[in-house]
Amino acid sequence: MNYEGAKKFILNKLEKELDPRLTYHSMAHTLDVLESAIRLAELEKRPAHEILLLKTACLFHDSGMLVTYKGHEEASIEICSQILPSFNYSEEETAIVCRMIKTTKLPQSAMDITDKILCDADLDYLGRPDFFMIAHRLKYEWDILQINPTTLQEWYQIQRNFLSAHQYFTQSAIDLRQASKMENLKQIEFICNHEKSS
Repeated sequence: MNYEGAKKFILNKLEKELDPRLTYHSMAHTLDVLESAIRLAELEKRPAHEILLLKTACLFHDSGMLVTYKGHEEASIEICSQILPSFNYSEEETAIVCRMIKTTKLPQSAMDITDKILCDADLDYLGRPDFFMIAHRLKYEWDILQINPTTLQEWYQIQRNFLSAHQYFTQSAIDLRQASKMENLKQIEFICNHEKSS
């Protein structure tokens, strides 16, 4: 399994070919998810081989954005199926990476521990101080690409609903991010309630 080769290949492709209007689903997001997943995997004490597959899934999880916005997870799986065997990933290893990516589609459907770590890493920012900055990158992406243009008021309602419904899967993510996520939700609720009364 040539992880370094696969990593170099996909990061180079993302850097050169991703639509620059993808202000949220950017290479920065991919690298952020990778860093978050490594942290969680170490906290969850996962074995080295499993972590390599997880890291591969992180790098490829939004690669489908090179092809399509809607249904990009399926496109990411297709890219993995085509690319990973050329970097000496076995059929089983490729299938595991594809399975992990599939679970990131909203609503997340993680069952295995590596699925759970990837899903938690993908939404790690919900419980971080940079939440609002990152969330607004997604709003801008939706607006500029006409995915789901919203007013600011509508946007905060969407965020309130999303954070209220979201649950981290792993104990490590809960310990690291849950309290801060609830603080972010509190701020959103304050904004929504203030807009309602004004």
